[in-house]
Amino acid sequence: MNRLIATLFCCALSLGWIANSHAVEILTWERLPLAVPLVVGHERVVFIDRNVRVGVPASIGNRLRVQSAGGALYLLAQDSIEPTRLQLQDADDGTLILIDIAASAGDAPLEPVRIIEDQTISPRYGGTAPQDPELPNATTPNPARETPVPVILTRYAVQSLYAPLRTVEPVNGLSRGNLPRNMDMDTLLPTLPISAKALATWRLEDHWVTAVRLTNTASRWVALDPRALQGDFVAATFQHPNLGPAGDSRDTTVVYLVTRGHGLAQALLPAISPIDATINLPASAAFGDAEGAGHAQ
Repeated sequence: MNRLIATLFCCALSLGWIANSHAVEILTWERLPLAVPLVVGHERVVFIDRNVRVGVPASIGNRLRVQSAGGALYLLAQDSIEPTRLQLQDADDGTLILIDIAASAGDAPLEPVRIIEDQTISPRYGGTAPQDPELPNATTPNPARETPVPVILTRYAVQSLYAPLRTVEPVNGLSRGNLPRNMDMDTLLPTLPISAKALATWRLEDHWVTAVRLTNTASRWVALDPRALQGDFVAATFQHPNLGPAGDSRDTTVVYLVTRGHGLAQALLPAISPIDATINLPASAAFGDAEGAGHAQ
């Protein structure tokens, strides 16, 4: 009997040790920075199940050792660290996760951390909303995105042309397209003294966005109004509201034209929009009258 009790006691101790050794703190990523405190001199493991790159501020680079392997991060603070934010970027799709670290002195190491994603929201901008697992796939063959496709495309095009490459957030399913050579753009804004040239195009699902460079050829300011555009467009966005006189540093801008079912070449005249927006265009705006626009700059 005593031997049996001793055996059971040893088993209980072993099970307790195993349970403690596998204790993991679960953190849920909901697009809010996650707090991951550290103890100086003790390594803490963060399981993220992603191949990530870690952005570490230079101010703490000599106080924090960071290693990444097999979907886990190994963080070792070698000195006290004030509250600092780290960026974890998925090397495959660019997804960002933010964690806030702070290191202080202590005796006992902290348990490992596992970061999981909230399944009730899309993990990235432009992603698709989660489906109800109880609904048959046949009823929702193309789940709706949280953000309208024209908005996603326009935002991506703007970032691609004007933002640093490292800040351009990838969008699943988006691809770069090919532009026809020598596309005639003379009919895009026929009432304005503007030359147009297509720069690049991207596609997502059945929508295209094309970035078109606009250059003022007149010696006066020209106001830009999407209602003056001629063609069949889902959406149009100007980078700037007006153009400076020819030769001025502000004589050029970009318009982002979104089309559906086809690219820009098939959306230009003689193709027309089902809605004639020019009927709501003031007479002065039809000719790009930008009186006072120069002062507004």
